[in-house]
Amino acid sequence: METLKQRILNEGKVISDQVLNLDGLLNHQVDPQLTMEMGREFAARFAEAGVTRVITVESSGIAVAFATAYELGVPLVFARRKKTLLADPDALCERVPSFTKGIVTDIMMSRKYIKENDRVLFIDDIIANGDAARGLIKIIERSGAELVGLGVVVEKCFQAGARTIREQGITLESLVRIESLEGGVITFGESL
Repeated sequence: METLKQRILNEGKVISDQVLNLDGLLNHQVDPQLTMEMGREFAARFAEAGVTRVITVESSGIAVAFATAYELGVPLVFARRKKTLLADPDALCERVPSFTKGIVTDIMMSRKYIKENDRVLFIDDIIANGDAARGLIKIIERSGAELVGLGVVVEKCFQAGARTIREQGITLESLVRIESLEGGVITFGESL
């Protein structure tokens, strides 16, 4: 994903040694062509996994998860961060801290949209500490569905999230790995 790396270098803004702002291409504004290219890449990497649903957490993961689900020809389901008046009272819920928002939120998914016989691919935008990912993985486990893998657009290697997910035996594919943001410089890592 050399195109993605170049876009990150051109449009990403290093906020600190821990935080990279990708609002211009991933988290606030979305480039449809780049997003579809990322979806095709994830679909190719998980083509043999028998995926029946793609899932994500609202909101930044939705665009790439949609592109992936579209390429795989399966539904997209996203976990909500806010309870609504129409929320399923029997929804699967998990409390998770948000690294970038600095708050704790509940993520929830209706049992109607994830079933025991599902083979689920989890797609997300960025993995840092992995709290949201671990929360959604717990929801998947409680649903009885099988998690076939996790695809993330950007893996921040200097934070423990991806490593702890892989240590659970979960396949985690990253389109781009960032080794460091030190000194305001984006340093990419090698693909696994």
